[in-house]
Amino acid sequence: MNGSYLETAIEAVRRAGAIQMAHFGRRDMQIDKKAASGGQRDSIDLVTEVDVAVERMFRALIAERFPDHQVLAEEMGGSSSIPPGPCWVFDPIDGTTNYAHGLPIFCASAALEMGGVAEVGAIFDPTRDELFTAERGRGAFLNGEPIQVSDTARLVDAMVVTGFPYDVHARVDELMALFGGFLGRARAVRRLGSAAIDLCYVAAGRMDGFWEADLKAWDIAAGALIVAEAGGRVTLMDGSAFQSRRHHILATNGHLHEAMLQVIRDVRG
Repeated sequence: MNGSYLETAIEAVRRAGAIQMAHFGRRDMQIDKKAASGGQRDSIDLVTEVDVAVERMFRALIAERFPDHQVLAEEMGGSSSIPPGPCWVFDPIDGTTNYAHGLPIFCASAALEMGGVAEVGAIFDPTRDELFTAERGRGAFLNGEPIQVSDTARLVDAMVVTGFPYDVHARVDELMALFGGFLGRARAVRRLGSAAIDLCYVAAGRMDGFWEADLKAWDIAAGALIVAEAGGRVTLMDGSAFQSRRHHILATNGHLHEAMLQVIRDVRG
């Protein structure tokens, strides 16, 4: 793999972090609600002026360096189908709701996919100055040091993490049933508000497993690669092969994967 791809991913997320922090906590930040399907205004899905500024920076960077590459990103879109050539998958702020409320749990995430498979990934948390990176077949790293998943072998000893979709208000019973299934079997369940950070924490051994449905490729493409390269296991929530555009994910340290799949099966029937 061309080394400049990872270098570009790192530069992009670090630039994103600088923009994020320059505006973080400002009371005059412009915050809007995204339009939902049918033209209705979604009540909780937010976008800030910083999301848009960061994505514009990223698109300009890729257009300058790799003009033949495609981009799929959160605010300005791109093809949701898998393109035949290189495609950058980018989230300008993963954890926008946290960011808009002044909660310091957010990041930028960039991955380069080839035929829908991530080859490089970088995620930067600017509030902790933590840069998570991976190249397929070359391991995963935090600030340049190798990381690996935990060795927790029993769900009762595990701390797991999840997130909720933006239509949570219409699906409370369904989502809480699965949350409760894990709450009753794991040591602890957390909800941080950033899928990319959740995945990085699984990769670094801070969390033992992560599940979530109704995600987009930009939420999970880089993080899934980082978990896999840290020695973890990543599938869809039904146990089938992971694909970033299938909208759901189960990522674990490997030891807990079957146990977490079983919880999902038990709850969903």
